[in-house]
Amino acid sequence: MKREYPARHPPKMAPAHPGAVLRDDVLPALGVSVTAAARELGISRQTFHAILAERAAITPDTAVRLGKWCGNGPHLWLAMQRERDLWEATERLADVVANIPTRDAA
Repeated sequence: MKREYPARHPPKMAPAHPGAVLRDDVLPALGVSVTAAARELGISRQTFHAILAERAAITPDTAVRLGKWCGNGPHLWLAMQRERDLWEATERLADVVANIPTRDAA
């Protein structure tokens, strides 16, 4: 009998997009405008707006910048993006993955 051993169950609700955290928590707490934040981060205002609107992902380059700017390092920002990306892929591919067999090691 084949068994699956998932490390954990995927959450039913999407993990927060890092842009939502920036928009709803970080910018208000710091009292910084979008324009000023983009300038300080060294990215375009359009790019920053796309992240805040959850239309763009946090790249490793952006994570390094955010990690320095917020003082919490890049790993947090990349981990948040990874969790969001995995959740979206799991939801999008659920029907396809259901038809993929799980193989047992010999």
